[in-house]
Amino acid sequence: MAPGGALVIGDVVGWLTDPAHWQSTPFDTGILGQLGAHVWFCLIALVIALVISLPLGLWIGHTGKATWLVTVANAVRALPTVGVLVLLVVIIAPNFYGRTNAGYLIPTEIVLVLLAVPPILSNAYAGVQNVSPAVRDAAFGMGMTGPQVLLRVELPNALPLIFSGFRSATLQVIATATIASYVTLGGLGRFIYDGLAQQDYPQMISGGLLVAALALAADLLLALAQRYTVSRGITGRAGRQAGSDSRVAVLNEELASETA
Repeated sequence: MAPGGALVIGDVVGWLTDPAHWQSTPFDTGILGQLGAHVWFCLIALVIALVISLPLGLWIGHTGKATWLVTVANAVRALPTVGVLVLLVVIIAPNFYGRTNAGYLIPTEIVLVLLAVPPILSNAYAGVQNVSPAVRDAAFGMGMTGPQVLLRVELPNALPLIFSGFRSATLQVIATATIASYVTLGGLGRFIYDGLAQQDYPQMISGGLLVAALALAADLLLALAQRYTVSRGITGRAGRQAGSDSRVAVLNEELASETA
């Protein structure tokens, strides 16, 4: 590796391991303070997006109505994030005065929600649509009502795709929440924008690494939640476990017969 590259890596490691950068000042400019702000921005957007898009996606998939909403939601992904943010700030911020950050927080959350809705909505819709018609007909044949079929049959079978959509939305929101710093809010993007403005490249690279680490940690937690939430019969783990147990039993019988 070139000496210059090694020097940059050393500077980044030095910046990240400097205790002064982890301490939060009264203005929360340290890594821990900005990390908390970043997580808070993401949680607000993800909760709002989940409340809006999950029931809507399940309803569209169950009834087959208003499927055009899925197309519209997917088209929203093409919107330029920073451009929409600046436009909303120009429209909303003048309505707020004083020391409140609502004039910048609301536009930021709107942009993040617009980014998170499409994958959750699309995957919820696709998950319900992909449920086997035979399973659905069997549920109706047992006397279940429409809402019961949705909640007891279609939703459990759609959970893998729903989790996939939520994980995708989470990663996109965490990565895009750096734009909060573009409108004077906090978050890990503060290190990226400040580092770029000051030509402090170790700080800028460290900010990017922190965002990536947060995204990986969040995805790992969601993967663990998915593993223990989705039925093993749906994921196929039960079949693999049964096959493994049967092979172990066969081996034990062979060993017993050989030693007899």
